[in-house]
Amino acid sequence: MVLSIVIVVAAIALIVVLFVQFNPQFGGKPSKEAIESYKTSKNYKDGVFKNTKDVKLDMSLKDMGKALMGFFKSQPNTKPEHDLPSTKIDSLNIANYNGDTRLVWFGHSTFLLQTQGKTILIDPMLSSVPAPHPTLGSKRFSEELPITIEQLPKIDAVLISHDHYDHLDYESIKALKDKVGHFYMPLGVGAHLLEWKVDKNKITELDWWEETTFNDLKFVCTPAQHFSGRGLSDRAKTLWSSWVIQSKNDNIFFSGDSGYADHFKEIGEKYGPFDFAMIECGQYNEMWPDIHMFPEETVQAGLDVNAKKVMPIHWGAFKLAMHTWTDPVERFTATAKTKKLTVVTPKIGEEIYVKDSSYTTKKWWK
Repeated sequence: MVLSIVIVVAAIALIVVLFVQFNPQFGGKPSKEAIESYKTSKNYKDGVFKNTKDVKLDMSLKDMGKALMGFFKSQPNTKPEHDLPSTKIDSLNIANYNGDTRLVWFGHSTFLLQTQGKTILIDPMLSSVPAPHPTLGSKRFSEELPITIEQLPKIDAVLISHDHYDHLDYESIKALKDKVGHFYMPLGVGAHLLEWKVDKNKITELDWWEETTFNDLKFVCTPAQHFSGRGLSDRAKTLWSSWVIQSKNDNIFFSGDSGYADHFKEIGEKYGPFDFAMIECGQYNEMWPDIHMFPEETVQAGLDVNAKKVMPIHWGAFKLAMHTWTDPVERFTATAKTKKLTVVTPKIGEEIYVKDSSYTTKKWWK
């Protein structure tokens, strides 16, 4: 009996090791030369990237048990009863667009941004499950997206905030890599793209506060309070970030994933005010308060970066926490109203014009 149990456990362990070793979803590892270059970063110490302040990442066994029960236990309203509606946008509309700066939300943290005649994708997670295997994650709330990857025209640039599955998706990158002009990401994330056969000349990695220009645009890799990792042994081996996107007419902020901290005010002081800010609001829990914001903190972050309009993101696509699927937007809009913060809450696929002062928030999620 004991021998049988040992054999079963050993077989399971072998399957896990082989799965991690050979599944391309887990990505690549930075080269020795790249790791040497990271040592010049203020955010890199003892072989890993660090947040500005100490952040609790490890849950107790009790909390881990509660989290697992929450994910697998049936809970009311953590997912919508029906597929979320998605407004369609066609390839010609994107390819021929040369108007005012606009965004299209794909749910969660994925956006199509068009500005100054350029088309940019932000955190393009366009698959149905944010996990290394479909059986290991929760399926997307909407069956269809505003446009499929195959229908997308040429993409000038892609911005990536960090390497978690709900932000950096293997299947999406594989399908996009030949139609994207350039990829921008924080330090270390390029190793995954190299593993997935993206041309190294199309990859630019940046540290916090580093700036780069892309034609008439400026991209700034700014801080976030979070972590990284795709496998069992690569936590914090790559950096995480937020992004500032500046053109001659518009100033935009994208938070990536982040807990609430002083960096929002610092970003606002250095690069604000912002015409439009997309800020994380979802997948929070009292067991991990340092790495994801509660909706009330998202409102404060919008005030800190000095944004004229704020859109709550990181909700509306996947169940990655135990709150109801509408809790993020309900709490955010209620708090924003008390702070007189202008809120933008579009449907998935709806066009958002950054300078449109006539936009009114509609409660489409009820």
